[in-house]
Amino acid sequence: MTENEGNDKKMEGSNPKKKKLNLVTLTGTAGLLGLAVSFAVFAFNSHKQKSKKKGLPGCDTVCVNLSAKEILELADEIIHKSTRVHDSVALVALDKLSYENVVLPLAELEARQLSLIQCCVFPKMLSPHDSVRKASAEAEQKIDAHILSCRKREDVYRIIKIYAAKGESIAPEAKCYLQCLVRDFEDNGLNLTAVKRQEVERLTNEIDELSLRYIQNLNEDTSCLFFTEDDLAGLPLEFLQSLEKTQNKELKLTLESCHVAAILELCKIAKTRKTVAMAYGKRCGDANIPVLQRLVQSRHRLARVLGYAHFADYALDRRMSKTSMRVIRFLEDISSSLTDLAIREFSILKDLKSKEEGEIPFGVEDLLYYIKRVEELQFDLDFGDIRQYFPVSLVLSGIFKICQDLFGIKIEEVTEVDVWYHDVRAFAVFDSGSGKLLGYFYLDMFTREGKCSHSCVVALQNNALFSNGACQIPVALLIAQFAKDGSGEAVPLGFSEVVNLFHEFGHVVQHICNRASFARFSGLRVDPDFREIPSQLLENWCYESFSLKLISGYRQDITKPLVDEVCKTLKRWRYSFSALKSLQEILYCQFDQIIYSDDNADLLQLIRSLHPKVMIGLPAVEGTNPASCFTRAVIGSEATCYSRLWSEVYAADIFASKFGDGHPNLYAGLQFRDKVLAPGGGKEPMELLTSFLGREPSTQAFIDSRTNYSL
Repeated sequence: MTENEGNDKKMEGSNPKKKKLNLVTLTGTAGLLGLAVSFAVFAFNSHKQKSKKKGLPGCDTVCVNLSAKEILELADEIIHKSTRVHDSVALVALDKLSYENVVLPLAELEARQLSLIQCCVFPKMLSPHDSVRKASAEAEQKIDAHILSCRKREDVYRIIKIYAAKGESIAPEAKCYLQCLVRDFEDNGLNLTAVKRQEVERLTNEIDELSLRYIQNLNEDTSCLFFTEDDLAGLPLEFLQSLEKTQNKELKLTLESCHVAAILELCKIAKTRKTVAMAYGKRCGDANIPVLQRLVQSRHRLARVLGYAHFADYALDRRMSKTSMRVIRFLEDISSSLTDLAIREFSILKDLKSKEEGEIPFGVEDLLYYIKRVEELQFDLDFGDIRQYFPVSLVLSGIFKICQDLFGIKIEEVTEVDVWYHDVRAFAVFDSGSGKLLGYFYLDMFTREGKCSHSCVVALQNNALFSNGACQIPVALLIAQFAKDGSGEAVPLGFSEVVNLFHEFGHVVQHICNRASFARFSGLRVDPDFREIPSQLLENWCYESFSLKLISGYRQDITKPLVDEVCKTLKRWRYSFSALKSLQEILYCQFDQIIYSDDNADLLQLIRSLHPKVMIGLPAVEGTNPASCFTRAVIGSEATCYSRLWSEVYAADIFASKFGDGHPNLYAGLQFRDKVLAPGGGKEPMELLTSFLGREPSTQAFIDSRTNYSL
């Protein structure tokens, strides 16, 4: 990933390409917006003037091509300005506290500085220049440390708390923002006694140390297995050739997830599958299970200091789910509803194993292999062959058309603006009825040296309204990892890549269509249980005949669309063995939820009892325990592993209720845009969904979608 400046220039070949501007400049977004805004605009524009950057029209604070020096200078100015605003709030006289001198300066500072911060931070993921990536990482550390220090300022907290206690009448969204400000400080223990605050800091440091140790143990694990080629029957030749050979011609298999997945899905030898599954499930058991036990107890203690019964309720307090009891009930309801279907699916797998391997007992390690075997026998579907139907340009044009027809928007490419790499593209999004500019997005679609390795959407600027009536429009960045061939041409997409692009573009639409007044509630800054629902919703169109024909045949002079039979097969494939797959996910979600809601959970005994209960009698692989290698429950999704399934269930309800025929329904799409996407995080997500659906969300559509397409 690292490279010197000379290599940077050689790789780039020339300066990033300038793109032609064909849009009317958005008016009304510049100007003095109070103390917080004026300095931010001045500081940023000074950088643009010095470096002659050309940004998106109407987005004075978004610049995507800063040098290493400019990034570090801007980071210092961000910190300096933020300090000045916080100092001014702290000095407001107690008899003169008002919304205008306490809350508003912090809200407008946050709105303007988010885009400035992103200008400093996102280059570490995407810049082709090593020096820029290093400066970006350094700037992020400095800014993060500053933000944390601001949220520990007792003088600012005191002013905000006293103002909040006055109970002044303010708009509902402003009241919600004020509550968030209070929580920012209280999450850092400022409402606690000095002794308890020290305990919070000690426990937080202990949790960080234990989490890091758990991950490091797995990263440093060098366990491996050795097999003959006969032991690995069924694996493709290129996979076998990639493995290291020993002197006695055995093949060395590491326990990296890519190797393990290939074995469990493709290897014909039952003994090999079991050996690999057992070794993978035992990784770091002696080291990590004690670490996780200590980590769970530390999190419980932290939650109790902060006033919660256990860590799960602390983690869920500000999410749609609210309580651990509700999550467990949700998981159990889905599990019980899918049990009969799962038993039928399992019977199919057992019968096939019996035919191919005799009376060898069926183990959980056989699931992936026999699911794939049945799918090969049941579906005439060659994913390598259908790749030809999905050139990147056609898929992208098709997605644009679907979203335009569905949400009442118009997408136009913007040219002659600065980009950080020559194949990055920029687009403007308009309301198709009024012609009003809603926002912008960048597409960085292809892999390259120095670029991050994951796909995601980054909010570069959030929607916000300012006290002088000016509006700041949202700007998003979609990062994908598509391939180019040796001649630099885009390789057609695999179907999973098509699904992923639909999903990520759902986040772009979600960000652009948000109209929250406060940047804190705009775009992707919403309840995490809600955040994935729009993307999960848009994924549904990947499997509809109307959409598949559109994205694979939008330009029929280039390629012909998929035939109806392939479209139907893809939908059936989507839901094949979906009950068993869902139960596997529910198993891990329940494990995560139980350990964080029960002080006395026995990590060793829990999986032994939970596994057969959820997995229709199938025990865990002998001697294994997910507690030793379940990273999601350690860092990133602790007590919240259920959230992906939660959003999928409610997205299924929305799709079935409002878009069931698979065609874009402009009326329903505009309702979704106005009632669900536009308010963002300023309203409770359950309130938004209930308003849109006309009732509370239900799990039934999710269950029906699985049973209707069962084998």
